[in-house]
Amino acid sequence: MFVSIPRILTIASNAFLEVVRDRILYTIVIYGALLLVAGRLLPEVAAATEVKILPDIGLAAMQILGVLLAIVVGTGLINKEIQNKTIFVLIAKPVSRTEFILGKHLGLSSVLVLMVALMTVIYYGVMTFNRVAVVPLELLIHSVFLALQLSLVTAIALLFGVFTSSLLAMLMTFGLYLMGLSSRGMVTFSKLSQDPMLERVAGWFYTLLPDFNRLDLKNQVVYHLIPSQISLLTSIGYGLLYIVVVLIFTSLIFSRKEF
Repeated sequence: MFVSIPRILTIASNAFLEVVRDRILYTIVIYGALLLVAGRLLPEVAAATEVKILPDIGLAAMQILGVLLAIVVGTGLINKEIQNKTIFVLIAKPVSRTEFILGKHLGLSSVLVLMVALMTVIYYGVMTFNRVAVVPLELLIHSVFLALQLSLVTAIALLFGVFTSSLLAMLMTFGLYLMGLSSRGMVTFSKLSQDPMLERVAGWFYTLLPDFNRLDLKNQVVYHLIPSQISLLTSIGYGLLYIVVVLIFTSLIFSRKEF
């Protein structure tokens, strides 16, 4: 199906401005305040070279706030348009439903990229102030992967948001996110059980569920264990492919939705 890039960009810019006005500023303020308080309460830990509590807190908070924003906003993007009746105006215009989904995803993903960039700057500043060693290149790689992870969460949130209520979509997205984080653990546990059926079921789940661990480099940054270039490129390809597949399913479901 032919899609118009200008129309997608127009929808994306509107979604970007809407989210920026409402939520991103509060998220950045919360993150900065949390990191500053942690740095003040843990001065001896922050200055240590072997204990990594402050960097762990900073990177974990960055991920948690990003995921929460992606889920809360992503699941409500479509329902909000339906409730406000603006969806009828958009669909009446020469805008396909695929363009609408792609534009919404691109808009929210752009907000999340901006949020990750700002939080990364705050993180680097706080770590430098507290004399915690940070390798800029490793931090940049982590931020790129976090932005990719949040873009994937956004795609999943849109998928659930097109066919159910915002609250149920949030619960389903959060549940799938937790399952994706634990999918590797399920495979490891199934191998230890030595049960062939359990191993097959765990393998199916691992194949179907998004492996968010591949896009999570918190520990690698804290302990300076960044994977090889091939491994990084493979993980980026995995994330992008999963996003494309989810958006295709979302567009197919949304194209059949009756208003």
